[in-house]
Amino acid sequence: MPKSNLINKKDLIAYFLVAGTGAAVQLIAGSFLRNSFHFSYSSAVSLAYLISFIVGFVLTKMFAFDARNTNQTRREMLKFMMVAVGSWGITVFFSVTSLKFVESTLGKNTIILPFSEKPMNLNELGCQIVGMGVSFVFNYILHKTFTFRSTGFYDRLKKLVS
Repeated sequence: MPKSNLINKKDLIAYFLVAGTGAAVQLIAGSFLRNSFHFSYSSAVSLAYLISFIVGFVLTKMFAFDARNTNQTRREMLKFMMVAVGSWGITVFFSVTSLKFVESTLGKNTIILPFSEKPMNLNELGCQIVGMGVSFVFNYILHKTFTFRSTGFYDRLKKLVS
């Protein structure tokens, strides 16, 4: 049976580690914005996604899909941003929608962390992870098949705008 180009073990593991770093940045930034600056849940998720976008592009280009030396950073950045817009929508939609569902069925669930006096909303944390998980699958597939692969899209777009 031939190996699938989409599910390459090395790329998947590298992307998982890179995405995990981006996810950590997103969770920390979202929590910080929510707790320190009192952003709404959806605003904190959105802004945290934008912050992790920068980290994600650099790490993905360098480590995930062997695109470190492609000399196509501008086109990869444009395609990465296009995928990121879709991914942002997916992250926010699934985070907010799942939070509404969880809170309507289970109510709010918070705990006080031992090293902090602030309550931590477990529903928000769990639902943000759900949104990020769905976004992970979307990102992996599109970055593997579109962003870091020459598809001719960038050249067609460049001709269209010129």
